[in-house]
Amino acid sequence: MNPKYPVYIVSKGRHDHPLTANFMKEEGIPFKILVEPQEYEAYCESVGEEYVLELPFSNKGLGSYPARNFAWKHSIENGYDKHWIWDDNIRGMRRLHRGKRIPVHSGTAMVCMEDFASRYTNVGISGFNYTYFVTNTTKKALVMNVHVYSSLLIDNSIPFRWRLKYNEDVDLCLQALHNGYCTVLFNALMIDKTSTVAKMKGGNQEELYKGNAYEKKVLKARSLEEMWPQYAETKMRFNRPHHYVNWRKHFKHPLLRNPNYDWDNMQSVNNFGMSLKRVKK
Repeated sequence: MNPKYPVYIVSKGRHDHPLTANFMKEEGIPFKILVEPQEYEAYCESVGEEYVLELPFSNKGLGSYPARNFAWKHSIENGYDKHWIWDDNIRGMRRLHRGKRIPVHSGTAMVCMEDFASRYTNVGISGFNYTYFVTNTTKKALVMNVHVYSSLLIDNSIPFRWRLKYNEDVDLCLQALHNGYCTVLFNALMIDKTSTVAKMKGGNQEELYKGNAYEKKVLKARSLEEMWPQYAETKMRFNRPHHYVNWRKHFKHPLLRNPNYDWDNMQSVNNFGMSLKRVKK
């Protein structure tokens, strides 16, 4: 199974190791990888021209948000109600099953998310948690009204856009939640995310953290606090300045059922064709 809505990957400086594009190609998932003009040929050679979408700008020094807004606009122009936006450093997906995080076909996982989001009228943003944040004791299949990151399904009708150089995903979620939309983060299905700072070169890291890296980290945390003083504060966390949002305290609004969804015929358990197999790898 493959997703109904278009899948976009934002990438920069990683044509020689496009992790997300590689696993999606291997699993037969259609996607477009968004790249700046000066890197277009390199990505075409690495990923395949049919998968590459050239951005109409380059080197803005604003982080990834202009490219993310381009994807949003592109999906609307092509007649879609929602779109997927993925980071470029993801190795694949897993499903939580009886305390084990088992590899799963990512297209099917995305279909599960699309189906869940369609059941409600006020899900603005949904996505998958990181594998290393889900443990063998995790009980909740999903968490509501929190930060969603790295693999987002976005409702094109919400009247917000990406806008910050730093913490752009936190800001977008806060825009949605502040205005009464819900966000949904799945634990039952996860993404294998690679640490960009520690393990991968490229991306916007060099542009965003040139100069005094510590000062930039302070700026990164403080910029969110300045934008959202009622929700965000700057603390020392993980041995560095970091933003902190008490999501559970501030956002408690519920999901609203979609009256057009076929609730009467919904299966009590729907595995979307997935079955457990023993594989050699």
